[in-house]
Amino acid sequence: MKFQQPIPIREIAKKIGASIIGDDQLMATGINEIHKVEPGDITFTDAPKYFKKSLESAATIIILNEKTHCPPGKALLLCSQPFEAYDSIVREHRPFRPLNDRISESANIHPSSIVEPGAIIGHQVVIGKNCYIQANAYIGDFTFIGNHVTIQAGAIIGTDAFYFQKTENGYQKWRSGGRVVIHDHVDIGAACTINRGVSGDTIIGAGTKLDCQVHVGHGAVIGENCLIAGQVGIGGKAIIGDNVVLYGQVGVAQRVRIGEGAVVSAKSGVSKDLEGKKSYFGIPAADIRVRQRELAALKHLPLFFKDYYDE
Repeated sequence: MKFQQPIPIREIAKKIGASIIGDDQLMATGINEIHKVEPGDITFTDAPKYFKKSLESAATIIILNEKTHCPPGKALLLCSQPFEAYDSIVREHRPFRPLNDRISESANIHPSSIVEPGAIIGHQVVIGKNCYIQANAYIGDFTFIGNHVTIQAGAIIGTDAFYFQKTENGYQKWRSGGRVVIHDHVDIGAACTINRGVSGDTIIGAGTKLDCQVHVGHGAVIGENCLIAGQVGIGGKAIIGDNVVLYGQVGVAQRVRIGEGAVVSAKSGVSKDLEGKKSYFGIPAADIRVRQRELAALKHLPLFFKDYYDE
């Protein structure tokens, strides 16, 4: 998530009640989770085991709850509750704004695009040229849609991230400050659901086609020209390369990477990274030739046990 304008670190420190270690003249240009940070971004961690990763990330400003060495060119914001501090910054710059009209006045829709009756378009949505938004679709705040995109009836784009911090008092919801970005020539099937990122973007690459009832989790990145069949579920922060094919009811775990050109057969479960340009099947998904040999071997088990017990 990028700020509308750079913010002095001293201003941020004052608002969250933090002390500054390092360069107190820095300017923050955005805020993001550690896996998507860029120079100028704020990130946080409240677990010492992740300190090194956060300090070595591209982030310029890191919110921590323990004093540690600050790398050159960066700054640390030291406070007792990094998560609450981080979440408060997101909430300040992405405040809750109820939608009182079917199409927000702040939405930017190209005149050549068609928005059917019943579709809901949220605040700060951008819809490009020659798009077709069918009846009863929902396009949430800050969604960006490119050109020649079709979103079928009942699709729900830009819902909150399913992301909670476990605390002693239960699960605390993170404010979803990210976006959904849909590039050119994408087709989104009926009743698909696509979550926006917690503070980064959920991205659907150009030319990708989603069948009906596909779910895409927060911060997932889907490459160009992918084919994703019905009832596929893609976990948060998963990264799927270009030209990947996921057949019906494939489940992709969070943070998994699927390489370019991979094909995953129906009902498979992807629980770890998969190389590109190969075909996969099974739970957990593995090379389809290996799985086929395993299934063939299983057919011989009854005969094997019959001979064993006849001895």
